[in-house]
Amino acid sequence: MPKRTKWWSHGIRFECQGSGKCCTSRGGFGYVYLTAEDRRQMARHLGIATRSFTARYCRKIHGQFALKEEKGNPDCVFLDDKRCSVYAARPTQCRTWPFWPESMQPKAWRRDVAAFCPGVGKGRVISAREIQTQIDIQSQADG
Repeated sequence: MPKRTKWWSHGIRFECQGSGKCCTSRGGFGYVYLTAEDRRQMARHLGIATRSFTARYCRKIHGQFALKEEKGNPDCVFLDDKRCSVYAARPTQCRTWPFWPESMQPKAWRRDVAAFCPGVGKGRVISAREIQTQIDIQSQADG
């Protein structure tokens, strides 16, 4: 059976518009999972020890560390005026968005990405190779 061509094999035009929408919960689960390296980098960025960062900003969900949410506000705790306050050290999950394995199915892309993200269709074309690299990085982070 021949290999199916991915719908994004010619790339996707995408450029972050800084809307903060990807950091804002839309009613579903909005966990931001963190690798050990994510926690180290974010702690270093904030000028605190990794252990302190983990105690203050993380909780375990399904055996993995994730960012805590503030009571009554499911948005990312580092979202400040629709901007990421830790952008330079943002987690793998945030760096690879919107090119997550689960988002790259045509229906999921339309529903979960294109329908609300103003960056879709803007900027340069992200090549299939670049997209696959992001998918692979996120898959590796997912364990």
